[in-house]
Parts: sequence; structure tokens; C-alpha cells
Amino acid sequence: MSTTTSSSLQVSLLLSLFILTSLVAVSVGNFYQDFDITWGDNRAKILDGGNLLTLSLDKTSGSGFQSKNEYLFGRIDMQIKLLSSQGPTHDEIDFEFLGNVSGDPYILHTNVFSQGKGNREQQFYLWFDPTMAFHTYSIVWNTQRIMFLVDNIPIRVFNNLESIGIPFPKSQPMRIYSSLWNADDWATRGGLVKTDWTKAPFTASYRNFKANACVWSSESACLLVHQFFADQCMAESSS
Repeated sequence: MSTTTSSSLQVSLLLSLFILTSLVAVSVGNFYQDFDITWGDNRAKILDGGNLLTLSLDKTSGSGFQSKNEYLFGRIDMQIKLLSSQGPTHDEIDFEFLGNVSGDPYILHTNVFSQGKGNREQQFYLWFDPTMAFHTYSIVWNTQRIMFLVDNIPIRVFNNLESIGIPFPKSQPMRIYSSLWNADDWATRGGLVKTDWTKAPFTASYRNFKANACVWSSESACLLVHQFFADQCMAESSS
């Protein structure tokens, strides 16, 4: 990930819900082929023949993009950022980079929404400066658990605990969203630190998208391949 931030900026990568039809596939991504820029006017750009995507934020607006496909189970990798669905009962698997005060560690915020219910946040201090180089952020998702990884290191496992009444996202396909936006009303020290606009524009860069996942056609089709990802998730957690 190559991103320059100051104060309370938020970069979020989300896996989200919408209904489409397609096939089970492995995609080594080209941003022209796999994503649509959805907002921000000319602040979002696809460069280098589709190998690089950049988002920009200034005082007027941020920017964002979303995947053309929707997925139900699999592994998503992006060198930078995360995953959400639409509507009041949406599902969401979420990485967010919270802004920081110069010199403070960067906070990586994770959350899981299911049937519109969240409040499952966990935060982690990154052991590196994410503005200095690209890093790989990954989600492995199957019917049993969700795993969050940074540079192939598991940092969080969210297990399926439906047996004790905790909702788990497993029936709604999700689309990948990412955005760069101003969140200085809450993201840094509860909104106490505001964005320093003299350092704008702020940028985030994305590359090497890979989806080893079930592209949505039906729930039954995706359930046929979910066991592969379940086995992969177990291997990652035990390594």
C-alpha cells in the first residue's frame, strides 16, 4: 500500500453485497477489467495499463471504486485494502486505516457486519508505516470462519458462532468496495484531531488485486467450493 495520510483520514476496503450472475473463477486482476470507479470525479485514476489504481482526497471530496463482480466465499488479496453490502440487513467484512498524528502508529480497524449488525470491531497497531511501501491485505472467508491477514500473517479470526445466536455472513454475496474519505469527526482520537488540509491532496495506491473466490451465480454453486477455502483458512491459522 502506498498511502499518504494526515490526521483523521480513513481508507477502507470493504467486501459488499449485491446480486449478479457469473461463474466460479480465479482472477489475477486488472483494474480496468475488475473494477469501476464510482465517485470522486477525477480523483480516482487507473494507471499503468490497469495495474495500478489511485484514490485522492482533498477538502472538496474523496473518491472510491467497487468491483464489477460479487463473491460468496474465497480469498481476496490487495496490495494496499477491504469488503460491504447494501441495505438495512447488509453484510460487511471490513479493513479500515484510521488517520494518525505524525509519529503515532497507524491503526488498522477491522469489523464484521452480518444481517445489518456490527459492533464486532477489533483494532491493531501496524508494525510498519503503511505510507512507505505496498503491503498485502487479505481476507479468507468460508462458512466456518473469516480470517484477516496482513502480509500473509493472520491478525484476526472471526469464527462462525451461529450455534449460540451470533449472526455470521454466509448467504449474501459481497462486492469489493474501497474509498478514501475524511473521517475527522471520529477516526482520530474520537474526533479531537482534525485533518490538516495544508498537506492535501492525500493519496492511496492499489495494485496486485487477486480474487481466488466464488463469483456469485447461486448459493448452492458457491457452497460446492467453500470447503477448499475452509481448508486453506485452517492451514493459515495453524501455520
